[in-house]
Amino acid sequence: MFTTPERGARSSGRTVVLTAAALVTAVLSVAAVIAGNRVWQGAPYPTVDPDAVAQRIKDRSDWVYEGFALSGKYAASPGTVATGSCYYRGLRSVAHIDQPRDDVYSFGLGWSVPDVPEATAEEAQRRVRGRLEQQGWKVSYEGDRSGATFRERGYRFLSPDGSDKVDVRWNTSTTTLFVSVYAPCGQVPDGFSGYNWPAARWSPKERAAGS
Repeated sequence: MFTTPERGARSSGRTVVLTAAALVTAVLSVAAVIAGNRVWQGAPYPTVDPDAVAQRIKDRSDWVYEGFALSGKYAASPGTVATGSCYYRGLRSVAHIDQPRDDVYSFGLGWSVPDVPEATAEEAQRRVRGRLEQQGWKVSYEGDRSGATFRERGYRFLSPDGSDKVDVRWNTSTTTLFVSVYAPCGQVPDGFSGYNWPAARWSPKERAAGS
């Protein structure tokens, strides 16, 4: 009787089963680590190039200022792209409550056009609203309100992908058009600093008087 080959086959089959079980265990362990890390860290922030984000915000500001189609006597003030705080996500946020990250920032550029009469401001806002709607932006906030001695007109729009924001406001107290353009939080390269950042400076394009 020849029984050795049968025992060898059983031994080989048992080895395959054990190897497969070990592989499955390893895969499940890795998956558990990845899932646990995702729960701890939360959804990752997208990686961004700060200079590219600043340029996008400045281009949007130029586009809004152009869209106002104001006469040359209404000049916009220069502005600077500023960084904002962003916070930890996931369960890690509980361990770092109100502690901003030093590698993730939001971005915003605020500027204004002073001494604009109400009728002129209303028409300028209407033109920009129309341009935003034509480009697929969606209104997220309507800021028109009034009191006995105060009126404010304004709105906020979200870009088609829901990330960037454009906020336009005017009020009777200051007779100034206020514009803010925002970009969402993104992870920046090591060594980035928002202080004395050359790409942050924005100046409105010159407009000929009476244009």
